Amino acid sequence: MLNWALTFLVVAIVAAIFGFSGIAGTAAGIAQTIFFIFVVLLVISLIANAVRGKSPKI
Repeated sequence: MLNWALTFLVVAIVAAIFGFSGIAGTAAGIAQTIFFIFVVLLVISLIANAVRGKSPKI
């Protein structure tokens, strides 16, 4: 699950770069939403793994 969260976080960051630079105005809002969703998922995944005592798999 952490792997998927990191993958989609990277995709969201790339989308944000294109969206925030003015290439696509509507993509900025979508990229910003996706970015924050996956930042939250990343934090939840890290906390869940820390509580379980597992180290993150990269």
